[in-house]
Amino acid sequence: MSSSAPPEAGIDPPAGVVAPVFTVVVTRPAGQSAGLIGLLAAAGVETLEFPLIDIADVEDAGPLRAALASLENFALVVLVSPNAVDRAFAHHDSIWPHALPVGVVGPGSVAALARHGVEAPAYRVISPDVAPDDDAARFDSEALFAALEASLGTSGFEGRRVLIVRGDGGREWLADRLREAGAQVDTVAAYRRIVPEPSISAWARVHRLLSGEPHAWLLTSSEGVRNLDALAQDHLTAGEITQLKHAALVTPHPRIAQTARGVGFDRITVSGAGDERIARSLLASAASVTSVVKPVPSNPAHSRMTESNASTNAPTSPAAMPPLPPNPPFTPFEAQKPRSISGPLLWFVLVVVICAVGVGAFALNRKVDRMEQQLAQRQQANDALTAALNVKTEQALATVHQSDSQVSQLEGRLADAQAGQQALQQQYADLARNRDDWTLAEVGQMLSAASQQLQLTGNTQLALFALQSADTRLAASDGAQVIAVRKAIAQDIDKLKAAPSTDLTGLAIKLDNAIEQIDALPLAGEAPIGHATAHAATPPDSTKVAAATGEPRWKVLWFEFTKGVGEQLTSLVQIRRIDNADAMLVSPDQGYFVRENLKLRLLSARLALLSRNQTTLKSDLRAADVALGRYFDNASKRVQTVRELIKDVDTGSAAVELPNLNTSLQAIHQYRSRG
Repeated sequence: MSSSAPPEAGIDPPAGVVAPVFTVVVTRPAGQSAGLIGLLAAAGVETLEFPLIDIADVEDAGPLRAALASLENFALVVLVSPNAVDRAFAHHDSIWPHALPVGVVGPGSVAALARHGVEAPAYRVISPDVAPDDDAARFDSEALFAALEASLGTSGFEGRRVLIVRGDGGREWLADRLREAGAQVDTVAAYRRIVPEPSISAWARVHRLLSGEPHAWLLTSSEGVRNLDALAQDHLTAGEITQLKHAALVTPHPRIAQTARGVGFDRITVSGAGDERIARSLLASAASVTSVVKPVPSNPAHSRMTESNASTNAPTSPAAMPPLPPNPPFTPFEAQKPRSISGPLLWFVLVVVICAVGVGAFALNRKVDRMEQQLAQRQQANDALTAALNVKTEQALATVHQSDSQVSQLEGRLADAQAGQQALQQQYADLARNRDDWTLAEVGQMLSAASQQLQLTGNTQLALFALQSADTRLAASDGAQVIAVRKAIAQDIDKLKAAPSTDLTGLAIKLDNAIEQIDALPLAGEAPIGHATAHAATPPDSTKVAAATGEPRWKVLWFEFTKGVGEQLTSLVQIRRIDNADAMLVSPDQGYFVRENLKLRLLSARLALLSRNQTTLKSDLRAADVALGRYFDNASKRVQTVRELIKDVDTGSAAVELPNLNTSLQAIHQYRSRG
């Protein structure tokens, strides 16, 4: 639709001048500008839809559906845009909870909620509360946070869960402020923004606009500004990019204007949110652009000729044109010469001209002198005024510095007052807790410490004492939740009484005794051998033996002699058995390392015993016993004693599953999270 400037501008083109056509380039996502286009069309302004952002579904909608399915877990839901509203309700099949407050940024989101049946007074919808005709109104995260604080209170977010439904990669400002206020914030993406590729016809229309046609651009997001700058680098010439950066630009928010100024735009108007405000700003831009277009005056003769042709609606034939005048007769050159002027008259005219020039030069010189004097006087006056202004400026700067110092002092006092107020609020909140909360907090701390000691040292007696003390502390309260906690504590007490006990300290002492005796244990090849002496039993009386046996006396004497010699030879020889032949090859230096390795094994077994690592303990004890049997003299009493100690530790450290205090701890946790 083509037209002149809008009626609001009050521009009436003069006769004979064609009013320029004004076009608004709308860059919102496709299908989201019908209301604005209708307002501009009613005012007689052309529009070109040139989307710079396309809204698409997220690749994985599972987190969004999961969050919407558990709305009862949230105290507040924030939908950051109309797109977030539509995508959220597209994945939410059930009725929206009436008691769940909904926070939205602007009137567009409020209208989107109303389309889905969520509107006041049946639902609690929180949005920035501004007057409809307030041109300075802001609809952004900052304004929404202020509205949430005004509606829910400054301490209304403490310990509450808040769900923010937004686009992929949205701002974190609102989520950070809510976390600072004590809320637990969950964010889910409901849609994603992609950069569309405008059509060839749209680019052709943009080329015509940048060639000189009056137009303005509407950019409603910072991402759209960046996308336009990137697309311009790929599709426009250097001259067209310059024209684009000088074109009129309308944005609804100062943050978008700051982004546009950062990429080079220099004619920016901040309209405020809402289609009506945007339309008024665009119509004002249309009036300012079309008013500076200079009409080209038409040629009167050409106009008359055009009007005549238009009135007859037929071309003019040669017969209808007026006849040309006849050619003048030929006259010789001599006949055309004028008569010469007389000499005196010529000299008189020349003298008069010279005098006039002299007088004019004198007058001009006097005028120049007067102007120089006036300029000098004005320069002196300006210098005096500048000096006075400098003095006043210095005084004003001193006053400003003094005011800044006072403002800084006031800000410091205000910060101190706010800190004191927060401390008082915290103290009041602490004092407002009831007796059961304090008692449960102390019992929870006590049971946590007892559980840690039980798992680290296996001291069931200490854990049992802690449970009995906690039950005594809770006996003074008769609340239903406290009774449930006492039941859980009673169950854990029964488990601890039925659990067997293991004397880890006594077993550790046995290992320490074994480690201390390692250096004194003899190796297999180091057992001391006593000095052998020949000895034999005293022979009996040969006469009596011969009389008793009836043998000849010489035969009895021979038998006693051979028996004595044999006993003496046997006493000189010792026979020992060694099953591991390589144990005899251990040198004294290697014996030192054998003893040290055995100590390390026993130390590792001691650590495994205290940490209740049964697998490592069994492995280290078995390896130590094997080393004692292989490399040390097992006939030695000390070696046998050490092996007995190791066997006692192995037998006494049977794996016993320790009970835990999970039942009591879980009951206390449920009591704390009951709200």
